[in-house]
Amino acid sequence: MIMLQNLFRTRPRERLGEPLYELAVRQARAPDFYTRLGVADRIDARFELYTLHVLLLVMRLRDEGERGTQAGQDLFDTYVSALDHALRELGVGDISVGKKMRKLGEALYGRMTAYETPLRGGDAAALSAGLARNIYESDEAATGARLADYALASRARLAAQDFDAVVAGPDWAETAK
Repeated sequence: MIMLQNLFRTRPRERLGEPLYELAVRQARAPDFYTRLGVADRIDARFELYTLHVLLLVMRLRDEGERGTQAGQDLFDTYVSALDHALRELGVGDISVGKKMRKLGEALYGRMTAYETPLRGGDAAALSAGLARNIYESDEAATGARLADYALASRARLAAQDFDAVVAGPDWAETAK
């Protein structure tokens, strides 16, 4: 009888969004991005780095099948919720939050779309150009080269980790020297 009860019991779904988001944010806040790689310490540049790190984790998690896809969705949902919360903390009113979130959502989707293909394909030139434009506000692709190298190296290091290791502590690449 106990075996049948266990068979039909619903199991709570593992929620990994918040801890994964905290790991991505912690990495994106590393001082080396601002001191060594020259990322401006502004809200929009931080948004770009958060987005890059969340994307790197989402991509890695999706490679893990259903469990990873769900964890990646949880991470993405947590990120969107954090953006909403940040807007409210900045004093954006309830009426305006919807419009602002729509704009941020479009920007987020645009960045993830622009970065995912070169990250998957190891295309440093295309990734450098996108990062230069979005993070450094530069038309010179070379401006984003060191950050692109970091992102591609992080992608490879994350791919080498098993799922549980990624969830416990992603193995990010070192920032350029």
